[in-house]
Amino acid sequence: MSTDQKTLSISIIIPTYNEAGNISMFLPELLAIPGAEVIVADGGSSDDTVDRAKTMGAIVCSAPRNKALQMNAGARIARSGTLLFLHADTRLVSGFAEKIHQALSQPGVAAGAFRLKIDGKKSGLRVIEWLVNIRSRVLQMPYGDQGIFVRVEMFSAVGGFPAIPIMEDFEMIRELKRKGRIKILLLAATTSPRRWEKLGILRTTFINQIIIIGYLLGVKPQRLAEWYSKAR
Repeated sequence: MSTDQKTLSISIIIPTYNEAGNISMFLPELLAIPGAEVIVADGGSSDDTVDRAKTMGAIVCSAPRNKALQMNAGARIARSGTLLFLHADTRLVSGFAEKIHQALSQPGVAAGAFRLKIDGKKSGLRVIEWLVNIRSRVLQMPYGDQGIFVRVEMFSAVGGFPAIPIMEDFEMIRELKRKGRIKILLLAATTSPRRWEKLGILRTTFINQIIIIGYLLGVKPQRLAEWYSKAR
């Protein structure tokens, strides 16, 4: 992993909380990318997430357990001009960094994300993928599990992720849309099916939609987060 600021091309920021297993599987691939720095922004894990990340060579920072605060903390210490916010259970195909730079160099593009792919065989997951990818392209509204990338200057211009306990990716993308277009790459971000497997595809989808509707209707994020926690 490069440590020279002049040669760094991308900073990959991963918010974590007890993600030792996923860190062990996916971090080596990211650390092997030339010109990339990997920042693990930990929210107080009680397992050995932090130790494993440090041992493998990632930069580790700490923040209160809140994805927005964790990702903002990671962005503050990033040394590259391009930021990629990636979930710990998401993996990318080779060549993604070049595609990110190509997308952000296009006129009018404020930020971007990947096409969603869920690592599971159930037909219902294919439906979820299709719906998410249609929404992303038509409405230019990707979510965090698709990997959000943005230039440092643009990230700063919108104030980073809002310090709310839920819907932080949704709200930041809305702000970025006011600055320019959100580019959705054809390359896929493959995410774990664990959310859908835990509660079932229909229930998970229903909960997610209720949270979004509630947020758009003005329900306070703290209340939504409490409801979401109980629903899971």
